[in-house]
Amino acid sequence: MKKIIMLITILSVSFSGFSQDEQDTEKSVIQEYTPSKLLNKGQWDIKWFNNLYTQTESTFSQGKEPRQTFFTSTVDIFTGVSDNSNFNIGLLLEFRSNVINDRNALDVFSFDGERGTARSGFTSFAPAVKFNPIKSVTNFTIQTAFHIPLVDNETENGVFLDQKGFIFQNRFFYDYTFPSGNWQLFTELNTEYNFGKKEDSFANNSLLLTPGVFLSYFPSQKFTILGLVQHQQRIDTGNDFEQDFTAIGGGAKYQLTKVFNIETLYTNFVRGNNTGLGQTFNIGLRALF
Repeated sequence: MKKIIMLITILSVSFSGFSQDEQDTEKSVIQEYTPSKLLNKGQWDIKWFNNLYTQTESTFSQGKEPRQTFFTSTVDIFTGVSDNSNFNIGLLLEFRSNVINDRNALDVFSFDGERGTARSGFTSFAPAVKFNPIKSVTNFTIQTAFHIPLVDNETENGVFLDQKGFIFQNRFFYDYTFPSGNWQLFTELNTEYNFGKKEDSFANNSLLLTPGVFLSYFPSQKFTILGLVQHQQRIDTGNDFEQDFTAIGGGAKYQLTKVFNIETLYTNFVRGNNTGLGQTFNIGLRALF
């Protein structure tokens, strides 16, 4: 009997150790499913991301200005549709709430539409596809979307809401995981061509280029901290308006469950031309199943 009990104990410990090794080597969603990763057929990826930008300075004047705050909430929905997992389809939805004239930054959540200080509403939607153009480089993907505006007027009673123009967008994603497995480099180039009537939008007939570099460190498989540098350059192609800025920041991601993860991000606009010099506070929730 003692030998049987000892054998069962040894097998139990060995099995537990094996299970733990399997659990340790299995990658979490935040490690494996970067924006460069395509979904398998039947998988769904839903991301709700919220960005609050607030400023009291800009390149248009010197010193402090009345506070302006712009809140953007997006929902990105993608699913895999191909047997070889190299093509995804999706839908992008965008909601905005803006307040000006030195209102408190958190007033964007009042949604009161106060005349001359606030506006809010759904501003655009976009059908999208995501694909891998080079089969031998599986961690390089392209996301293409066509944004359709829902706003009648960009500015009403002195309050800007969103661009009134169509946007053809292409985002190029690439990531590299270092051999140690604890560090990951992610790069993105976002390109947007804005088009429509010149008088409808300051941005129409311009090309927007936004490269970004993100470096992540994983203290554990479920948690990562990251730093980033982004630059945005608007090139005028007929509307007499050019713009650029550079932002730096950092954040963290945590895998709550096998399905859900959460992320936070902060950025600061350190320089620019024809732009505000503010900061952003971001939080996102993602479900992948």
